[in-house]
Amino acid sequence: MCDHHLPRLDRRALLAAGAGATAAVVVPPTLTTPAAAGAVPTSYHFAGRFGGVQAPWHYLPFEVPTGVQAIDVSYDFQPLETGLGFTANVVDIGIFDQDGTALGSAAGFRGWSGGARRSFRVATDSATPGYLAGPIEPGEWRVALGPFAVVPPGVDWTVDVTLTYGAATPAPEPTPPPRAVVGTGEGWYRGDLHLHTVHSDGRHTQASLVALAREAGLDFIGSSEHNTSSAPLTWGAHVSDAEPPLVVCGEEVTTRNGHWIAAGVPAGTWIDWRYTDRATLARFTQQVQGLGGLAVACHPWAPTPGSTWGFGLDLKGMDAVELWNGPWTADDQVAVVQWHTWLTTGRFVPAVGSSDSHHTGQVVGKPHTVVRASTLSVPAIVDGLRGGRSWLAESSAVGLTFEASADGRTATCGERLGARGGQLVPVRLEVTGAPRCVAQVLGPLAPLGGALTDDTGRAIVTVTVPTALAPWVRAEVRRLDTPFEVNPLEGVPALQMVALTNPIRLTGSWAARA
Repeated sequence: MCDHHLPRLDRRALLAAGAGATAAVVVPPTLTTPAAAGAVPTSYHFAGRFGGVQAPWHYLPFEVPTGVQAIDVSYDFQPLETGLGFTANVVDIGIFDQDGTALGSAAGFRGWSGGARRSFRVATDSATPGYLAGPIEPGEWRVALGPFAVVPPGVDWTVDVTLTYGAATPAPEPTPPPRAVVGTGEGWYRGDLHLHTVHSDGRHTQASLVALAREAGLDFIGSSEHNTSSAPLTWGAHVSDAEPPLVVCGEEVTTRNGHWIAAGVPAGTWIDWRYTDRATLARFTQQVQGLGGLAVACHPWAPTPGSTWGFGLDLKGMDAVELWNGPWTADDQVAVVQWHTWLTTGRFVPAVGSSDSHHTGQVVGKPHTVVRASTLSVPAIVDGLRGGRSWLAESSAVGLTFEASADGRTATCGERLGARGGQLVPVRLEVTGAPRCVAQVLGPLAPLGGALTDDTGRAIVTVTVPTALAPWVRAEVRRLDTPFEVNPLEGVPALQMVALTNPIRLTGSWAARA
């Protein structure tokens, strides 16, 4: 959900409004009689009301004759500010062409803007961001409406469609971004996978987001617009293969039962979001994985309608989980506690951190993920994230090294050391750029070692870990002066996170991810 047409919304409100959660009964719309096809534009008018609970998606069909060069759609509704951190009575919008609305069929998809804008255009030679330019073929097109969090007394809406005739002009050539930065080799690369531009509900342009990413010291960024594939087709105009940032193409798949990012898919890939059951979710996560991409559960414990993960909190079928989303808040702490519990039972779902930035008030790269990869390329970054060879950082000022050694071998985040049961394993954590913090090495039951950072922000923790008591270790860095920095209305029941690692497996293996 876009925030530029509503009263001031925070990040959680944006997440909720973008999702949609509750549909309602539709008063049958009225349709004006279209004019004869020709030089005079054809106009359709729909009106209706959402009031009670029923199907989550509603389609308004209209006939497109031969010779149409552009379709303009405008609509109106009155959202309700709840005062609870999200907006109710929202109506999201998109459009499908003559190829239909079948679940998973990208052929009919022509764009989506959720509630981010009140009008859009699809033409043969151009389109509003979030929508796809191209031929306007004759047949039955459909405006898609998605009511969100409808509460009494409900919400009235109107939709107007105008068809403009003219000679077809060529569609713009796609300009996808390169999938690698040349001349790069093995190293640790910093990136923010969860970002939004004007192609969905963000205020960033693609150019401004590139500038902010470079300012934040990021090597890669994720193109993760809500429910649309338009942005990846144009990123090549803003980046090159000569320097960072690398753009990892994807989509934030914004279902009514939680959000997930399809990261690292080919430019132009569209992933459907119109489902709430686990079996259908699995169909689309497997589609992403089959394309070489990664399925990442976003902010699964965010306490707002549509954002909380409703597909089962075991996150079955997901490749990674976004433990840290934007500034550190209570739901991030809940996520880390649950994640730690999974680790104690032998289950490892790699963690990532992302800013979910929509505008300059939400800092790009706070937080981000630092990935060990063979090159700065999409396949290598995806491989590193899938393996958990990564750690999470508040900013690029924070540096971290985390290693365990045994029998001449060394392992770091996400890796398996292969030590023997009962062996004593040296573990070393070094932190830089984190003043006024506590750095800790943690095992399943308790911290195993820790230190306070000095005035420069540096600390070294060394500890010998008995593998009989701790088959894995992980590390955290938290700020000690948190109580003086956190908004009391966002009370966080733990010190603010500055860095967090994925675990090192000292003995044995992780349980297979279902």
